[in-house]
Amino acid sequence: MYLRRFSLAFLLFFLANLGLKAQPQEAQVGFYLMNLYGLNMDEHSFYADFYVWFKWRGDIDPTNIEFVNSIEKWSMDNAAFDGDSTPVVLKDGTKYKIFRKEGRFFHAFSLNRFPLDQHVIDIQIENPEHPSNKLIYVPDTNAALIRNTLNLVGWENRDRQLSTRIHDYGSNFGNPEENAQQYSNLSFNITLARPFSYFLLKMLLPLLVVMFVGIGSLLLHPEHIDTRSSLPIGALLTAVFLQQSYSDALPDTGYMVLMDKIYLLSYALISLVLLQIIRTGNITANKSIHQSNRDRFHITVLGHIPDIRNSFMHVAPQEAEIVDALFPDHVNVAVWVCADLFTGQSKQTGVV
Repeated sequence: MYLRRFSLAFLLFFLANLGLKAQPQEAQVGFYLMNLYGLNMDEHSFYADFYVWFKWRGDIDPTNIEFVNSIEKWSMDNAAFDGDSTPVVLKDGTKYKIFRKEGRFFHAFSLNRFPLDQHVIDIQIENPEHPSNKLIYVPDTNAALIRNTLNLVGWENRDRQLSTRIHDYGSNFGNPEENAQQYSNLSFNITLARPFSYFLLKMLLPLLVVMFVGIGSLLLHPEHIDTRSSLPIGALLTAVFLQQSYSDALPDTGYMVLMDKIYLLSYALISLVLLQIIRTGNITANKSIHQSNRDRFHITVLGHIPDIRNSFMHVAPQEAEIVDALFPDHVNVAVWVCADLFTGQSKQTGVV
């Protein structure tokens, strides 16, 4: 009887300890962004000035944090906002601590959709002393905040949020007895995007004007081959200079951005216009050469036929039948018309 009670008590105690060990301590975290500046896409970094606070219950101090993606840490000490390292105990027994941090952080900017690109920059924290089976960071309620007067020139603040996950390093860093592989990671995410007016007015509108000028050359008469061909050539060179102007402001990405693809399409369109102008010019030139040869034939050959007819007009009347046979009525008309057109003489054709 006593053995059964002892076994039951031991089992309950073991399950209770197992349950307690299985539940890590939670710490609520909040961010308030004061300043965001120095977005450098060449060096993939930005500067941030912000408040971060912690609320928790338990013996583990979650404020001994590490900023995972920080590059420069000139203001990353663990001194509280008021200079006191002792946490404040709230009325409900929750411990509270707030810090103000400032530093430079890393973010890999992707420019595939430039100038319609959107970037989610983040500030990540972890506790290097306590793995995820002992300490978990969770977002505080409505605690992803940004100063309402903060204005980022050339950017729009689309969204901000807090997210948490388990960061698995896949390594114990050479010390399996002390270092764990998984840590609780909390990230303060800020979504920035370029305004659509930047794409429409500063990037697309100049290109459209250049393309319209190049395509407008098709409205000119084909005889003006020099003017027609100069317009698309000038448009093509201008488009190249426009593309170079914005490419100089971007880092060397090694891949084509969205605006590059738009410019390639414009190059193809302007080149097709130029080829069409050249083709039309060749057709017009061939027609002119053919017409010139025909006119030269009419003048040199047919121009002498009226003289032959006039010489026959003086023959005897009894030979009129021979003249009529050699020069039928329709030939007489055609000969006199050709003579009038190419010799400049105004004569009556009259049918005999």
